[in-house]
This record gives sequence, structure tokens and C-alpha cells, in this order.
Amino acid sequence: MRIKVFTDKKTRAKCKIFQMLKTHAGKKHLSFHTPGHKSGAWDITELSFSDNLASPHGCIAEAERDIAELLGAKKSFILTDGSTSGVLSILYVAKLSGVKKVAVCVHSHKSVFNGCAALGLTPVVFTAREANFCPAKTEPKDFLNALENADALFLTSPDYYGNIPDLKAIRALCDREKKLLLVDGAHGGHLHFDKTLYAGAYADLWVDGVHKSLPALTQGAVVSARTEETAEALLSAVGIFRTTSPSYPVMASVEYAVKYPRNHALETAVKEYADATERVFIKEDYTKLCAIFGKHAAEAEKALEADGIFAEFCDGNTIMFYLSPATDLKAFSLLKKRLDAALKKYPYESVKRIPAPLVLFREGETERIETEKAIGRICAENCGIFPPCTPLIFVGEEVTAEKIALLKKANNVFGVYENKIRVFKEEKRE
Repeated sequence: MRIKVFTDKKTRAKCKIFQMLKTHAGKKHLSFHTPGHKSGAWDITELSFSDNLASPHGCIAEAERDIAELLGAKKSFILTDGSTSGVLSILYVAKLSGVKKVAVCVHSHKSVFNGCAALGLTPVVFTAREANFCPAKTEPKDFLNALENADALFLTSPDYYGNIPDLKAIRALCDREKKLLLVDGAHGGHLHFDKTLYAGAYADLWVDGVHKSLPALTQGAVVSARTEETAEALLSAVGIFRTTSPSYPVMASVEYAVKYPRNHALETAVKEYADATERVFIKEDYTKLCAIFGKHAAEAEKALEADGIFAEFCDGNTIMFYLSPATDLKAFSLLKKRLDAALKKYPYESVKRIPAPLVLFREGETERIETEKAIGRICAENCGIFPPCTPLIFVGEEVTAEKIALLKKANNVFGVYENKIRVFKEEKRE
């Protein structure tokens, strides 16, 4: 098996963990240590020369210092468990800081709600406006009421559709109210090139899921702190939530990804295409290219896949194509060609609007039943399309036929197992 990741020679030369692994792989080695495949080359464990993510002092320590400098953080910690472990870590730090309630957007990733539940934090949920049936850019007016009743604000920036809130204004607001600003930047690792858009320029604690928008192996991420005090607490947090068996290839790829160069040519090409093409748009983040198909979205997605074009997700109205600085112009030209043909073949036809959910976060006895039989019942476990992994049906929300239909059409979902979802044991609402 051959995976092309470390392709840029200039970037490789700057990466301490990669160079350590390359040197080791060139030597004879008999492996009487984990992992069990015993190849003893690139995928190794903590040895005398390889440093230790839990207590770094060598190449990993150097890599984390470089990453923190590039991201503008006091401290940055490499994650090999994806952004989820980073989200859990920053929520844990918030709890250590005395936070009990967190203002959270309804479109936040499931890990935020799971983290609040596991840590005993209360999510004060605020709804988001929509545009073309997609979440719109978060404005302070959207969460002011929630923030009044919370100790911290948890934002997603950018979201899965490329929206970036006015982080500068929000930072000033949190300073005035003396409340922590936490940011899930799982889809914004590439934005460190432009600090006006980058979460790390404003947040107290934030996560970069570098494997999503930069050339890192899956599960490669970074969690960072803005101050010495929060950095010390974050060190304790990652010690709890990170794996004790981190992948060295993933660690090396995280350092490589953060040091990967900006792709100005691609950014320009994407913006020009979105500006010139009807039903195609980008928001503040160029890596999320969206095409609106309405009722024909699922059909168009399958047609594109038959042509070899695999999008990130289809939400039943919009298909989102995820780009990165590693996307070359030749590949993007092919995407444009295939997408133009699909837009011509499948004219837009509006979908029925699904109202924003009423989130009650109630408790009680539950049961798992078939999705079709759950219509009219009250959802007991968040479920939705995967990705974007933001809940479509929330705990406490009435299950509707429209949302079940979306789940049935989706290629991948969460909260659904063997065509069953969890509901509360009660009669249907009148």
C-alpha cells in the first residue's frame, strides 16, 4: 500500500518528526516492541530516539514549538485522535476555569454536545439563521441571549459551509463580558495563512483539524491555547483525552501539514469559478465549494460519483466539495468540467424547508425503533448526516417524515444503527 502524503520536498526538510522517521527507516531494525506488524520502519512506538508525545523533549517537542509559532499560540499540542479529543480537552479546561454553562450553536459538531454531557456542562443552545437552506454566518445578535446565561461561548469557525463569524468583534465582546471564547476550528487549519480569518488569532482555546483542510493523515489535529495559564490547564487536559498510543506517521503528517505552503493559484481559481457560475458559491473560506441542486441533490451526487467525482457530503439540497492547498489545478479543472455538466443536467428545484429544531435535552426511558416507526416520537439520541456530523434530529425534538427521508437518502449517517434510532418511551404527540 502506498499513500502519497509527504510529497513536497521543501516542506519535508523542515519537519523534525519526518526526518527522524526517515533516518530510522534507513537503518536495520529488528522489532521486539509494538506495534504487532513488526515492520519496525515508519510506524513505530516510543523508543530511545523517537521522543514521546506525552512528555516530549526531542523532535516532537521541536515540532510542537514550531507549530505553536506558526499558529500564534502560547502552546500547541499534536493530536492523533482527530479534532474530537481537542474539543473534549478545551471543554475540560473551561470546566477547570469555573465554566458551568456554554453558549453553543445548534449546528455545532456532535462532539461538543457529547463533551458537555460527559463533563456535566450545560449547553445553552442558540439557533442559526439560514441562507439557501444552509447555515448563515454567525453574528453576535444570534447568541447574545444565550451568552447572557452562559459562562463561555463555543463557536465553529469555519463551519462546514465555509462561514466565518466576525471573530474580531466577538473577541471584543467576550473580553467585555469576561467570558471564554472557545472555537472548534476543525475545518480551518489552512486559515493560519490569513490571521484575519483564523480562529487562533482570537480564541482562548481552539482546535485545528489539520487532516481536513491540509495534507495530513486522517485523525491528525492540533489543539492550542492563547495564554500561559490556559496552556498549563490544556496540558493536563490532553493528558486525559489523547491516546497513549499515538501514531508516529500521523504526528509527522501534522507537522508537515501545518508547514505546507499556501496555494494562491488555487484560491484565485476557486473564487473566480464561484463568482462566474450560477448555483455555485463559496463563503469566506475557499476550501468549501458548494453547489445547489435542491430536490435533485442526491441524484446529482450519484451521477458525479459515477464520473469519479466524490464530494464531501450532500445535505439533501447542497453538495459540498472540499478542497485544500494540496488540490492541484488539474484536478480542480476536472471538477469544474464535471460539475458544470451536472448543473446543466439537473436544474434547481426547491426543497421543502425543515424548521429549526426545538431542543429540550430531556431525560427518560428510551428504546430503539425502526426509523419509519419513529415519526411523531421524541428523539432520545442526536442523529444526522455524516458528514457534516451536526445533529439533524436533536434529543427532545419530534421526529418528522422530512428528516427521516433525508437520513434515508444520505450515504452515511450517525445515531442510526441497523435502520433504528433511539426515542423516548411515550405515546406520540397529539
